[in-house]
Amino acid sequence: MPETLYLIFALAIGFAVTTLLLRALPFVLLRRLRKSAFVRSLAVWMPVGILLILVVTTFHSTVSVAPAALWYGLMALAVTIAVHLILGRRTILSVGAGTLVFVLLVNLL
Repeated sequence: MPETLYLIFALAIGFAVTTLLLRALPFVLLRRLRKSAFVRSLAVWMPVGILLILVVTTFHSTVSVAPAALWYGLMALAVTIAVHLILGRRTILSVGAGTLVFVLLVNLL
């Protein structure tokens, strides 16, 4: 069955390109850019920018549907900031805690 063999080879090539080039190439390039002040600046400001975009889009989409949810969002934001500062700037933990608080408040109250 040439169609099956063709499909297997096409998928193998696609997986190889995706895995090797698109995932490994940034790390190879980053090794050369580690000493760059621009990359160090990105490492500091990029997570903050991404979280800011997440907060703004979440507030906008939630408040436009249910204006009372603004207070829930502000409480979740306060929890996120508190967890982030108290537990040593662990982004995943603080975002997870804030998200959990927001989802619980929106769905239970």
